[in-house]
Amino acid sequence: MPPEGLGAVGGPFLHDGIGVVAPFDFALDRELWRWVPPEATLHLTRVPFVPVPVTVEMATMISDEEAVHRAARDLLAPEPKVLAYACTSGSFVNGARGEHALTSIMLEAGAPAAVTASGALVEALSVLGVTRLAVATPYVDSINERLVSFLGEFGVRAVSCQGLGLLGQIWKVSYQEVVEIVRLVDRPDAEAVFVSCTNVPTYDVIPLLERLLGKPVLTANQVTMWGALRLLGRSAAAEDQRLIRSSHMSAA
Repeated sequence: MPPEGLGAVGGPFLHDGIGVVAPFDFALDRELWRWVPPEATLHLTRVPFVPVPVTVEMATMISDEEAVHRAARDLLAPEPKVLAYACTSGSFVNGARGEHALTSIMLEAGAPAAVTASGALVEALSVLGVTRLAVATPYVDSINERLVSFLGEFGVRAVSCQGLGLLGQIWKVSYQEVVEIVRLVDRPDAEAVFVSCTNVPTYDVIPLLERLLGKPVLTANQVTMWGALRLLGRSAAAEDQRLIRSSHMSAA
Protein backbone atom coordinates (compact mmCIF):
# COMPACT_ATOMS: atom_id res chain seq x y z
CA MET A 1 0.00 0.00 0.00
CA PRO A 2 1.25 3.54 -0.68
CA PRO A 3 2.15 5.64 2.36
CA GLU A 4 -0.67 7.62 3.95
CA GLY A 5 -1.45 10.74 1.93
CA LEU A 6 -0.20 9.24 -1.35
CA GLY A 7 -2.38 8.21 -4.26
CA ALA A 8 -2.18 5.01 -6.23
CA VAL A 9 0.56 6.41 -8.47
CA GLY A 10 2.66 7.53 -5.53
CA GLY A 11 1.88 11.27 -5.67
CA PRO A 12 0.07 13.37 -3.08
CA PHE A 13 -3.71 13.62 -3.25
CA LEU A 14 -4.86 16.81 -4.95
CA HIS A 15 -6.81 19.27 -2.80
CA ASP A 16 -9.64 21.56 -3.80
CA GLY A 17 -8.00 24.96 -4.03
CA ILE A 18 -9.49 28.25 -2.85
CA GLY A 19 -7.79 31.37 -4.14
CA VAL A 20 -8.09 34.31 -1.73
CA VAL A 21 -7.75 37.96 -2.72
CA ALA A 22 -7.10 39.86 0.52
CA PRO A 23 -6.45 43.53 1.39
CA PHE A 24 -2.81 44.62 1.56
CA ASP A 25 -3.00 44.90 5.38
CA PHE A 26 -4.65 41.53 5.99
CA ALA A 27 -2.89 39.85 8.94
CA LEU A 28 -5.06 36.82 9.76
CA ASP A 29 -4.01 34.21 7.19
CA ARG A 30 -3.80 31.56 9.92
CA GLU A 31 -7.38 32.25 11.01
CA LEU A 32 -8.73 31.61 7.52
CA TRP A 33 -7.05 28.22 7.52
CA ARG A 34 -8.95 27.17 10.65
CA TRP A 35 -12.21 26.87 8.68
CA VAL A 36 -10.56 24.83 5.91
CA PRO A 37 -11.08 21.03 6.00
CA PRO A 38 -8.20 18.67 5.13
CA GLU A 39 -9.56 18.18 1.60
CA ALA A 40 -9.10 21.84 0.68
CA THR A 41 -6.24 24.31 0.56
CA LEU A 42 -5.77 28.08 0.33
CA HIS A 43 -3.75 30.20 -2.09
CA LEU A 44 -3.52 33.85 -1.01
CA THR A 45 -2.53 37.09 -2.67
CA ARG A 46 -3.05 40.75 -1.75
CA VAL A 47 -4.14 43.87 -3.57
CA PRO A 48 -1.56 46.71 -3.74
CA PHE A 49 -0.78 48.92 -0.76
CA VAL A 50 -2.63 52.23 -0.55
CA PRO A 51 -1.25 54.89 1.85
CA VAL A 52 -4.55 56.00 3.42
CA PRO A 53 -6.32 55.23 6.72
CA VAL A 54 -9.24 52.79 6.95
CA THR A 55 -11.94 55.02 5.52
CA VAL A 56 -14.46 54.89 2.67
CA GLU A 57 -11.58 56.04 0.46
CA MET A 58 -9.48 52.99 1.36
CA ALA A 59 -12.40 50.59 0.93
CA THR A 60 -12.97 52.04 -2.53
CA MET A 61 -9.30 51.86 -3.49
CA ILE A 62 -8.78 48.23 -2.41
CA SER A 63 -11.82 47.18 -4.42
CA ASP A 64 -10.45 48.80 -7.59
CA GLU A 65 -11.60 46.60 -10.46
CA GLU A 66 -8.24 46.54 -12.25
CA ALA A 67 -6.39 45.59 -9.05
CA VAL A 68 -8.86 42.80 -8.23
CA HIS A 69 -8.72 41.49 -11.80
CA ARG A 70 -4.90 41.40 -11.67
CA ALA A 71 -4.91 39.66 -8.28
CA ALA A 72 -7.43 37.11 -9.52
CA ARG A 73 -5.26 36.35 -12.55
CA ASP A 74 -2.23 35.90 -10.29
CA LEU A 75 -4.12 33.24 -8.32
CA LEU A 76 -5.03 31.06 -11.30
CA ALA A 77 -1.65 29.33 -11.67
CA PRO A 78 -2.32 26.67 -8.96
CA GLU A 79 -5.77 26.09 -10.53
CA PRO A 80 -8.10 26.89 -7.63
CA LYS A 81 -11.72 25.84 -8.04
CA VAL A 82 -13.08 29.04 -6.49
CA LEU A 83 -11.82 32.56 -5.77
CA ALA A 84 -12.84 34.57 -2.70
CA TYR A 85 -12.48 38.32 -2.29
CA ALA A 86 -11.79 38.45 1.46
CA CYS A 87 -12.53 42.06 2.30
CA THR A 88 -15.86 43.05 3.77
CA SER A 89 -15.73 46.84 3.39
CA GLY A 90 -14.25 46.57 -0.09
CA SER A 91 -17.16 44.40 -1.19
CA PHE A 92 -19.99 46.48 0.32
CA VAL A 93 -18.64 50.04 -0.08
CA ASN A 94 -20.20 50.42 -3.54
CA GLY A 95 -23.45 48.68 -2.68
CA ALA A 96 -25.00 45.58 -4.20
CA ARG A 97 -23.93 46.63 -7.68
CA GLY A 98 -20.30 46.94 -6.55
CA GLU A 99 -20.38 43.53 -4.87
CA HIS A 100 -21.80 41.97 -8.03
CA ALA A 101 -19.11 43.70 -10.11
CA LEU A 102 -16.31 42.22 -7.97
CA THR A 103 -17.72 38.72 -8.38
CA SER A 104 -18.04 39.26 -12.13
CA ILE A 105 -14.46 40.56 -12.36
CA MET A 106 -13.06 37.41 -10.76
CA LEU A 107 -15.12 35.24 -13.10
CA GLU A 108 -13.99 37.26 -16.11
CA ALA A 109 -10.38 36.80 -14.98
CA GLY A 110 -10.88 33.05 -15.27
CA ALA A 111 -12.14 31.92 -11.86
CA PRO A 112 -14.32 28.79 -12.12
CA ALA A 113 -16.47 30.22 -9.30
CA ALA A 114 -16.25 33.32 -7.12
CA VAL A 115 -17.58 34.83 -3.91
CA THR A 116 -16.98 37.99 -1.86
CA ALA A 117 -17.08 38.45 1.90
CA SER A 118 -20.21 40.62 1.71
CA GLY A 119 -21.88 38.39 -0.84
CA ALA A 120 -21.25 35.40 1.41
CA LEU A 121 -22.76 37.32 4.33
CA VAL A 122 -25.98 37.92 2.38
CA GLU A 123 -26.11 34.24 1.44
CA ALA A 124 -25.53 33.15 5.05
CA LEU A 125 -28.30 35.45 6.30
CA SER A 126 -30.65 33.98 3.71
CA VAL A 127 -29.79 30.41 4.73
CA LEU A 128 -30.44 31.27 8.39
CA GLY A 129 -33.59 33.23 7.60
CA VAL A 130 -32.25 36.41 9.24
CA THR A 131 -33.76 39.78 8.29
CA ARG A 132 -32.99 41.75 11.48
CA LEU A 133 -29.29 42.02 12.28
CA ALA A 134 -27.11 43.64 14.94
CA VAL A 135 -23.79 44.78 13.49
CA ALA A 136 -20.43 45.23 15.24
CA THR A 137 -17.49 46.68 13.30
CA PRO A 138 -14.03 48.17 13.78
CA TYR A 139 -14.91 50.98 11.37
CA VAL A 140 -15.63 54.69 11.51
CA ASP A 141 -19.22 55.86 11.04
CA SER A 142 -18.95 56.63 7.32
CA ILE A 143 -18.08 53.00 6.55
CA ASN A 144 -20.76 51.70 8.91
CA GLU A 145 -23.34 53.73 7.00
CA ARG A 146 -22.32 52.02 3.74
CA LEU A 147 -22.70 48.59 5.39
CA VAL A 148 -26.17 49.38 6.74
CA SER A 149 -27.21 50.63 3.29
CA PHE A 150 -25.79 47.50 1.60
CA LEU A 151 -27.74 45.21 3.92
CA GLY A 152 -30.90 47.17 3.25
CA GLU A 153 -30.61 46.45 -0.46
CA PHE A 154 -31.14 42.78 0.39
CA GLY A 155 -34.04 43.33 2.76
CA VAL A 156 -31.93 43.04 5.92
CA ARG A 157 -32.47 45.71 8.58
CA ALA A 158 -29.59 46.63 10.87
CA VAL A 159 -31.38 47.07 14.21
CA SER A 160 -28.12 48.39 15.66
CA CYS A 161 -24.64 49.17 14.36
CA GLN A 162 -21.62 50.14 16.42
CA GLY A 163 -17.99 50.64 15.35
CA LEU A 164 -14.70 50.93 17.21
CA GLY A 165 -13.69 53.94 15.10
CA LEU A 166 -10.32 52.46 14.10
CA LEU A 167 -8.33 53.93 11.24
CA GLY A 168 -5.62 51.25 11.11
CA GLN A 169 -4.05 48.10 12.61
CA ILE A 170 -7.45 46.47 12.99
CA TRP A 171 -5.86 43.02 13.35
CA LYS A 172 -4.74 44.07 16.83
CA VAL A 173 -8.34 44.05 18.12
CA SER A 174 -8.45 41.52 20.97
CA TYR A 175 -10.98 38.76 21.60
CA GLN A 176 -12.07 40.67 24.69
CA GLU A 177 -12.85 43.75 22.59
CA VAL A 178 -14.84 41.60 20.16
CA VAL A 179 -16.89 40.12 23.00
CA GLU A 180 -17.54 43.57 24.49
CA ILE A 181 -18.72 45.22 21.28
CA VAL A 182 -20.90 42.25 20.32
CA ARG A 183 -22.64 42.31 23.69
CA LEU A 184 -23.03 46.08 23.31
CA VAL A 185 -24.74 45.95 19.91
CA ASP A 186 -27.02 42.97 20.56
CA ARG A 187 -30.72 43.75 20.78
CA PRO A 188 -33.70 41.54 21.69
CA ASP A 189 -35.13 42.03 18.19
CA ALA A 190 -31.86 41.07 16.46
CA GLU A 191 -32.09 37.56 15.04
CA ALA A 192 -28.29 37.37 14.70
CA VAL A 193 -25.14 39.45 15.17
CA PHE A 194 -22.52 40.12 12.51
CA VAL A 195 -18.89 41.08 13.22
CA SER A 196 -17.57 42.84 10.13
CA CYS A 197 -14.01 43.05 8.73
CA THR A 198 -11.80 40.12 7.78
CA ASN A 199 -9.01 41.71 9.84
CA VAL A 200 -10.92 41.13 13.10
CA PRO A 201 -10.02 37.78 14.80
CA THR A 202 -13.13 35.83 15.80
CA TYR A 203 -12.77 32.06 15.33
CA ASP A 204 -12.43 31.09 19.00
CA VAL A 205 -15.05 33.47 20.40
CA ILE A 206 -17.96 32.62 18.09
CA PRO A 207 -19.20 29.62 20.15
CA LEU A 208 -18.88 31.60 23.41
CA LEU A 209 -20.85 34.53 22.02
CA GLU A 210 -23.54 32.27 20.59
CA ARG A 211 -24.02 30.66 24.00
CA LEU A 212 -24.13 34.07 25.72
CA LEU A 213 -26.61 35.59 23.27
CA GLY A 214 -28.63 32.53 22.31
CA LYS A 215 -28.49 33.40 18.61
CA PRO A 216 -26.17 33.01 15.60
CA VAL A 217 -23.01 35.12 15.54
CA LEU A 218 -21.59 35.55 12.06
CA THR A 219 -18.17 36.99 11.27
CA ALA A 220 -16.46 38.18 8.09
CA ASN A 221 -13.84 35.43 7.86
CA GLN A 222 -16.37 32.79 8.83
CA VAL A 223 -18.88 33.63 6.12
CA THR A 224 -16.15 34.10 3.50
CA MET A 225 -14.72 30.63 4.07
CA TRP A 226 -18.20 29.12 4.46
CA GLY A 227 -19.26 30.66 1.16
CA ALA A 228 -16.15 29.53 -0.73
CA LEU A 229 -16.34 25.99 0.62
CA ARG A 230 -20.06 25.84 -0.15
CA LEU A 231 -19.25 26.50 -3.80
CA LEU A 232 -16.93 23.50 -3.61
CA GLY A 233 -19.65 21.35 -2.06
CA ARG A 234 -17.65 21.10 1.16
CA SER A 235 -18.37 22.02 4.77
CA ALA A 236 -16.25 24.38 6.83
CA ALA A 237 -14.34 22.99 9.82
CA ALA A 238 -16.21 24.38 12.82
CA GLU A 239 -18.87 22.11 14.26
CA ASP A 240 -19.65 24.40 17.22
CA GLN A 241 -20.61 27.48 15.14
CA ARG A 242 -24.30 27.78 14.28
CA LEU A 243 -23.87 28.73 10.63
CA ILE A 244 -21.56 25.76 10.04
CA ARG A 245 -23.74 23.41 12.06
CA SER A 246 -26.89 24.43 10.20
CA SER A 247 -25.12 23.82 6.89
CA HIS A 248 -24.11 20.34 8.02
CA MET A 249 -27.72 19.59 9.00
CA SER A 250 -29.15 20.83 5.71
CA ALA A 251 -26.63 18.71 3.78
CA ALA A 252 -27.49 15.55 5.76
